[in-house]
Amino acid sequence: MCRSIKTLRPPVLPEEATEEDIRAAALQYVRKVSGFRAPAAHNREVFDRAVDTIAEATAELLAGLEVRGQPAGEAG
Repeated sequence: MCRSIKTLRPPVLPEEATEEDIRAAALQYVRKVSGFRAPAAHNREVFDRAVDTIAEATAELLAGLEVRGQPAGEAG
């Protein structure tokens, strides 16, 4: 149904994850959990809202992670 979500933090991803990377991961997550590749019109709003919420949470998580002893927000 959908491809795997890739790791978005260094050192797996050598550079900082882009907004596009984060949104793609959020979309894949919502697709997997909902079971819909593309929602019907009556589910579009809640589907899109979930993608937005998960993308925001993912960006916050990545910004706060400490990788290999580096201070939060300075990984990479």
